[in-house]
Amino acid sequence: MPHRSSARPAARKIARLLVSRASRVSCAAPLAAAAAAALMLAACKLPVHQPSSAPPPDPFNPAATQLLDNTQWQLVEWKRADGTLRAVPGANTGDGASAGTSSTAGAPGARPVTLDLSTASGQRRASGFSGCNRYMGSYTLKNGLLSFGPLAGTRMACVGAGGEIEGPYLDALAHIQRSGAQMREPQALLLILDNGDRLTFAHPGSSATAGAPAGASAAAAPAKQGE
Repeated sequence: MPHRSSARPAARKIARLLVSRASRVSCAAPLAAAAAAALMLAACKLPVHQPSSAPPPDPFNPAATQLLDNTQWQLVEWKRADGTLRAVPGANTGDGASAGTSSTAGAPGARPVTLDLSTASGQRRASGFSGCNRYMGSYTLKNGLLSFGPLAGTRMACVGAGGEIEGPYLDALAHIQRSGAQMREPQALLLILDNGDRLTFAHPGSSATAGAPAGASAAAAPAKQGE
């Protein structure tokens, strides 16, 4: 008999412990389910911003300019500080960057002016076609500014829009005051000169470069290293 009486308190204690644990589990499960439902409801209410509805980024943000490595560009507009436009070989005067401008702002039948920024050699190298000749040299991206070192090139003599723009274009690359890049479509490279002129480049193949003559994209491809 003493053995039975001593076992009863122990059995009651174990029973109470089991009941307590069961109640805790039964209470925790609904709380966890409620918390999960609340999180799902909050996620459903988060606003969704489509890329098209987002405001365009600032092209003159220094971080944007740092993305210019290994990109190719075609000059599509040259706006002088007084608002007039310089004739640009291969520019599309009906659409894109030159839309609404004077018919003298472009020379659609000429080979376009191009710029290639490459790090394929392990160094930052610039090359392209300047209207009459190919050119090449170094470039730097520092503090949000694209700048060029001394540029060398071939020495062919040309007439027409290409020959007229080559000298001013190469000189412009040595007098860049601000540079900007729009890497979201439509992609664009903007160069502001110290005299107030603004050069706009577009990615080859975009609507802004559609005025280039057939085959111009291949013809205007920048020279590879060693050519």
